[in-house]
Amino acid sequence: MAEAAISATVKVLLGTVISIAADRIGMVREVEAELERLSNTAAMIQGFLADADGKIHSQGVREWLKQLEDEVFKADTVLDELHYDNLRREVKYRNQLIKKKVCFIFSSFNAIGFSSSLASKIRDINTNLERINQGAGRLGLTNQIEAAPPADAAGARQTDSIVVPNVVGRSGDESKIVDMLSSPSEKVLSVIPIAGPGGLGKTTLAKSVYNNPKIDENFGIKSWVCVARKIDTVGLFKLILESLTKTKVEVDGREAIVQEVRGKLKGQRYFLVLDDVWDHEQGSWDDYFNTLMGLNETKGSWCLLTTRLEYVANAVPRDLQMNDRPYFLGKLSGDECWSIIKGKVMSAGEEVPEELEALKEQILRRCDGLPLAASLIGGLLHTNRREKWHSIVQESLLNEYQSQINQILKVSFDHLSSPSIKKCFAYCSIFPQDTELGEDELIQHWVAKGFVLPDQENTRMMEERGGEYLRILLQSSLLEKVEDEGSTYYKMHDLVHDFAKSILKPESSNQDRYLALDSSKGLEENTIRTIPASIRTLFLHLEGGVSTDMNMLLRFKCLHVLKLSGYDVESLPSSIGKLLHLRLLDISSFGITSLPESLCKLYNLQTLTIDDYALEGGFPKRMSDLISLRHLNYNHYRANLKMPVQMGLLTCLQTLKFFNVSQERGRGIEELGTLKYLKGSLTIRNLGLVKGKEAAKQAKLFEKPDLSRLVFKWESGDRESDNREEDVLEGLQPHPNLQELGIYYFMGNKFPQWLINLSKLETLRIEDCKRYSELPALGQLPSLKRLYLTRLRNIRSIGDEFYGITTNEEEEEEGRSRASGSSTRRRKFFPALEELWVIRMGNLVEWKGADQVRSTVGEAEADVFPVLRHLSIQRCPQLTTLPCSCKSLHVRNCDNLTSIKMGYGTASVEELRIHSCDNLRELPDLDLFGSSLRRLTTERVLGSRPHVIGQRTPPFAVAFLTRMLRDRSYFH
Repeated sequence: MAEAAISATVKVLLGTVISIAADRIGMVREVEAELERLSNTAAMIQGFLADADGKIHSQGVREWLKQLEDEVFKADTVLDELHYDNLRREVKYRNQLIKKKVCFIFSSFNAIGFSSSLASKIRDINTNLERINQGAGRLGLTNQIEAAPPADAAGARQTDSIVVPNVVGRSGDESKIVDMLSSPSEKVLSVIPIAGPGGLGKTTLAKSVYNNPKIDENFGIKSWVCVARKIDTVGLFKLILESLTKTKVEVDGREAIVQEVRGKLKGQRYFLVLDDVWDHEQGSWDDYFNTLMGLNETKGSWCLLTTRLEYVANAVPRDLQMNDRPYFLGKLSGDECWSIIKGKVMSAGEEVPEELEALKEQILRRCDGLPLAASLIGGLLHTNRREKWHSIVQESLLNEYQSQINQILKVSFDHLSSPSIKKCFAYCSIFPQDTELGEDELIQHWVAKGFVLPDQENTRMMEERGGEYLRILLQSSLLEKVEDEGSTYYKMHDLVHDFAKSILKPESSNQDRYLALDSSKGLEENTIRTIPASIRTLFLHLEGGVSTDMNMLLRFKCLHVLKLSGYDVESLPSSIGKLLHLRLLDISSFGITSLPESLCKLYNLQTLTIDDYALEGGFPKRMSDLISLRHLNYNHYRANLKMPVQMGLLTCLQTLKFFNVSQERGRGIEELGTLKYLKGSLTIRNLGLVKGKEAAKQAKLFEKPDLSRLVFKWESGDRESDNREEDVLEGLQPHPNLQELGIYYFMGNKFPQWLINLSKLETLRIEDCKRYSELPALGQLPSLKRLYLTRLRNIRSIGDEFYGITTNEEEEEEGRSRASGSSTRRRKFFPALEELWVIRMGNLVEWKGADQVRSTVGEAEADVFPVLRHLSIQRCPQLTTLPCSCKSLHVRNCDNLTSIKMGYGTASVEELRIHSCDNLRELPDLDLFGSSLRRLTTERVLGSRPHVIGQRTPPFAVAFLTRMLRDRSYFH
């Protein structure tokens, strides 16, 4: 497996070397001949790699690959030095051009000396590569041209309690365990250890049990703790406390920690999951469970424990275990594994292909009842053409000396469509097991490492290709996608992580290239001195008082990626500017509050990630010299933080979270104009300093199709309006691809027409626009899902204009109705809106409801808010009547509200929550709700005490509360 990683490394680097060498020919005359020689030799060697892959078992071939790897790394480093020098010259020329001074004579001798030294290095590399090329012939390797990939190809473990959807074959296990947990018990604490080998689905089963509704009904407290390593009693209680409080525990003393846990558990039955346990010391478990039982004497609490190791399960005291033995999780049946595979390979309802049916027996033998194996094989078949299925399955049956899971993973790895994707996969193992990785973060690392290169036509960004690589790894089940409460991240199963780490392990290479060090896990102070100087990726975590001279980073001159974390270091050394090859610098978890000016000499730097709000002194002055910068991952809430001068020179920039407009030269909004690759989210502040429409248009937002979210902010506070702000907003017209828009402190009297033409807009926030008196026709936005209206104090009514009904339309509709006797059109208003929030609208008096809209347009069948799930009205003291057709209505602090009118769609209402509406006297007739209403909550309504009516409440109780609202006497 390790040799496969070397082969992939060499292929990726050789491709880079050939590409860069060819590009540089003719650009540097002093080394032109050697570059051409290097390009030709590397191309010749590249042809031998396909044959070397098939003979990787040969010791001679393995040694040949390692020698080749060393030389290719040297070549890549030297060419990168050449690239850096070209960037340095470009920055220098550009800066002097800006100053109208172009003079390079003074540096010509240095340039000649540099080129001479470079030519000598490349000459030595060429000699060694030619020797290696000759060695290929002596090993019997033949020069082959690899087939191009298909056109469509491109620390401690942590788990969580989020349930896995569509689990196959575990419903019986779940029911048995839930029944045990729900049964009466006279014990203070009972334990169910679930044991079984990796890949069997123990954590998945534990998640299903944890999220079962019966668990919520039977236990007052739930806690999920991933152990994932050997740990002492204090450490385990610390994890439990963090799970209960959802905050990091800073104290280390046992007494303080267990007393905190006692306070959280006292008097309640609790359900505790300890996932992925490894400690088998009997004494440790006795100590732990005795302490846990002493913290809470309430009977009926349970602990569910998962482990790969049977002797760990057996170490749990027998008197605490149900049935005096662990719960051994069995394998899935063949049909269940087949169901998983079909779900991966085919769409729902699709017939099983003959090619797949013919391989069923062999595939199921390989799965051996392991759901992970079935998922991996299914993902592997899904990403390959049918004619390759037979050979893939045959390969997975070989190499019986490997563990079954590793055999499957090895085949999945071998069949990744390119060496670059193999490198991306293996690189993921440098992150601690089960790290939650964001898509952008992962791809930025891959690009920084050189695993993702532009396509030959240069029509797509490298990040787009990285996204394709990520999708291939997902389809191959080598990465997992997790969606939780609106956020998406990626993880590796622990067995897949172990496999990827074996691919990346140091033994696979002559030199270490990747290293992660953590001082909190016993890092010796002299450890850093032993790190090979050739290392290219360094993750360094420093805490606990480990004294480290940060200038030691200068030893690692080949670094491409540097990720620093911990708060024991508060500044970067000025020597950071000498790491010429650095592509990615991540100090987002560091206590650093300022950046040295020398940072601006990192002309190769592509990604800079800083802890949000950390820069107290602002950006370095020469920030615009970072000519290769693609991602500035930093956010700051202060509008007075000065942006780097002439940010418009950073023409590669894609990620910029905010821009604070200033009147100073080089800090105006026009700097955004040249940043045509911006994507994701951008907040623009201080828009009051923009002089007008033409000035705003210089930002060229309309020409930035990859910006998905924009926030426009003027200065807060009252001020006179001279229509300039309307002109500025008009000039800030975004590209039609925009999905989310926020407008804050705008003092114009109207919004521009382009707002209602944003056909892909899903989220709109309008806040503190105090002069605006009439809402735009938002009801005509076809994709709008979430709408937030806050502190629009000049809005007095929500009427026809809000829905997009014009006076002309009303007259035309009336005429059509008179002529034909009925309406011929079916209109839709807010066709996609799911959430509507109206907050602190102090002068809002009138709201035109759905029934009134239908009456206005003359269409009984018109769709108004057809998919609205949630409507929240807060602090609208002048509103007297509220219309509603949604699933969930929350009303709070509406002092003059007297009635809630339910019209069309009332039968779908499931929840009503009413708080602090002192004059509310009328709810709709109960019969209108049908059987949909599940929860009615009132508090401080006409002075009443809180009332909650839930799903199990009899209908007569709902009716009683409704009558109470109609009759004030019930509250006196």
